[in-house]
Amino acid sequence: MSRPNYDGRRFAPTASGEGDVGEATRFDYRQKGNVVWATYRGGEVQMGTLIATVDARGALDMRYAHVDASGAMRTGSCHSVPEVLPDGRLRLHEVWEWTDGGTGTSTLEEV
Repeated sequence: MSRPNYDGRRFAPTASGEGDVGEATRFDYRQKGNVVWATYRGGEVQMGTLIATVDARGALDMRYAHVDASGAMRTGSCHSVPEVLPDGRLRLHEVWEWTDGGTGTSTLEEV
């Protein structure tokens, strides 16, 4: 698979572990060179941002921060591996870890 370009793509979760991201959360991605960033919100997330580097396979190494519904700041890191679906959309398989130590997995699909 060639490296996908994330610029202008929107993602929604299809599966999520014990985290603040849920079915109402939407991620809007941008990319310039090997730097990817996004804003996200919805559900238990008031507002979030992420910054990542993308490797030659399209995998993302990211850091994220958001304010949850209670007003608490949450931060962590995530590794996302893309899968190209038959219709050309992307699915991201994610393994994440909160700064305070909780871990989980999520799946996002392009909408």
